[in-house]
Formats: sequence, C-alpha cells, structure tokens
Amino acid sequence: MSEERFFATTAKGVEEVLAAELTRLGASEVAVDSGGVRFGGGMEAAYRANLWLRSASRVLMPLGEFPCETPEQLYRGVSGLPWVKYLTPAMTLAVDCSLRDSALTHSGFVALKAKDAIVDVLRDHFGSRPNVDTKDPDLRVNLRLFRNRCTVSLDCSGTPLDRRGYRLDRHEAPLKENLAAALVELSGWDGATPLLDPMCGTGTIVIEAAMKALRIPPGLSRQGFGFQRWRGFDKALWERVVAEARNGILTNLPAPVQGTDISHSAVGMAAQNAKRAGVLEQITLGRQQLSELAPPPGPGVVILNPPYGKRLGEEEALRPLYKEIGDVLKQRCKGYTAFLFTGNLELAKSVGLKAARRIVLYNGPIECRLLKYEMY
Repeated sequence: MSEERFFATTAKGVEEVLAAELTRLGASEVAVDSGGVRFGGGMEAAYRANLWLRSASRVLMPLGEFPCETPEQLYRGVSGLPWVKYLTPAMTLAVDCSLRDSALTHSGFVALKAKDAIVDVLRDHFGSRPNVDTKDPDLRVNLRLFRNRCTVSLDCSGTPLDRRGYRLDRHEAPLKENLAAALVELSGWDGATPLLDPMCGTGTIVIEAAMKALRIPPGLSRQGFGFQRWRGFDKALWERVVAEARNGILTNLPAPVQGTDISHSAVGMAAQNAKRAGVLEQITLGRQQLSELAPPPGPGVVILNPPYGKRLGEEEALRPLYKEIGDVLKQRCKGYTAFLFTGNLELAKSVGLKAARRIVLYNGPIECRLLKYEMY
C-alpha cells in the first residue's frame, strides 16, 4: 500500500516555519509550497501533525488532481476518486472550495457540483446517499481550483488548527493562535531566556510561547479532529501518540514568560485564557504602562503586536505610541532582541530604531512586517 501524502496549510510567509516544525516531528519528504507544506509519513504523521503543529491552519490529505475547465470535467474528475473507501451513506459530508485564476469562477457552484458527483458515486454503490452537514460533517472535502487544475483533498483537521480551545475571550480582532506561534518561532526564542510581551492584550503570544517551552501540544485541549470520524480511524495509534505527548510535558518553565497590558479587562481575559491553556501558574501577567516595563536581565526576547490603525485618522493618534515603543526598547531592554509585528509601515518608522531584519507576513489579507531590533 502506498503511503499517504499530506498538505499542511498556513498563512503566507509562514511556510518555512511550518516546514521546520514538520521536520522536527519526523515527517518524511517535507517540501515547501505556496501557502503550505507537503509531507509524507502515513496516518501516524498526520495524527502527529494535527496534535503538534503550532503554525498550521489545516492538514489536508490530497486524493487526486485533474485539469478542470468545465462543469463536466469537474464532475468526471471528482467521480473518478475512491469515495467508497472514505464515505458511507450513514456519514455526513461537506464540501469547501477555494478558487483562483480559473475558467470556473463561482466557488459555491463548484462545491455543489463536486458534492453531486460524490453522492452519485455513493448512491450507485450503496443504493442510498449521505446527507450534507455544512456545520459539523463527518467528512470535510476540500477543493482547490487554481489555474484550471483541481486538487481534491480530505480535511484531516475539521475545525481549523488555530482554534486551540483555550481562547474564549476575544477583544477586537486578536492575533490568531497559529500566527502568534509563528511569531514566537521566527523570534528564535528557545525557552531558555526570558520572553516578554508588554502589550499582551488577551495573552495569545505569551500563552503560545509558554505552551511551546513546556512542550504542551496545541491540539491537546481541542474538542476533536476530522480524522477521528473517518472510516479506518486507528484509535489505538492515536491514543499512543497522545499519551506520548502528555508524558513529554514539562512541569516548569526554564525561564520567565511575562505579559503586561494597560487594559485591566484584557489582562483578566488573558488570565482566563492562560488558565484554560494550562499555563496560568507558569507565566506572569499584570497590568502595567508600557513606560514602566522592567525586564529581567538580558539576553531575552520582547515581542510586541501594537494596534496599527486600519481606519483614517487612527494612524496619527498612534504615532506617539510607536515612538514610545522605540524609547522603552532603547532605555529599558538592553541585551534583548525585540520583535515588532505591524501592518503599518508608516507607523513603524516612528519607532526610530534601525531594523536588523524585516520579515513579510500576512495577518489575514493584511500585508505585515515582523521587524527585528537588536538592543545593545
């Protein structure tokens, strides 16, 4: 039997981080692609990836790929895949579609046509057809149509992997968990020195950092994964992978991880989130003005994700904050490496420090920069 291949998706700019994660997990044939990383290693690799990947959005298992310019080609291509192996009439189904630069331009139509092809195959084979459940299906099918090539995959993850289950309290548009984890990875922080977020909001960056340093798999507190409902799900293997992960969790952080914020309510939410993530006892959270920041002696890492004023007029109001960030880093963070994540390059100039490195990342559709500053 040929070994399954998989594709882990991620935010634009994070592909290399994700590839390094997969390599550390022991996946085989790891290859970076646009928007994600291909890998092999059979179902065990897929189970591990879903449990452990911090920077991924989903893990997909491609079933097939074919040229697709007409509804007929789409129907034929989807019909030709081995659906009977993965679906029964008793299971529910949902089809998602994303498309770009193709002759077929309506994703809803493509998803519907693909669904028709799948249920027709099953009706021909079993005499009855599965039902559609868009909210919580047993099997989620993912179609990607790009330049008239259609890739059909099964979604191993179910709910996107960034939804770890610890974050119920949200302020306005917080950083997604997997992007926060990617920032921690890109900072090069290894858990051995202090990590601070002096504008921590509801705590996502410090929680992700603490989980990484304590070796807590991000998928541990989730409700479940798509593959657990698949035909042929290997429960014993999955339980072994989870038990092994639980046994590797550390009881104490090697170095301090602390988050502070000017907002009382944000710090309260951060504490609730940290508690659900199982790291509250390990990290320090508190209300503090940025100007009062007093880091432990360096070396260490500071990560900041300040607001970046998406609306007109907000930019001017935020200039003094960015200038203050530069001042605080200069005056109080000697020996630290600082990382500023922002979607506003004009404002970033107000920091007044020379960036040693600039990494292009995307926060949803917004092109952002992760700016690195060495504080001597």
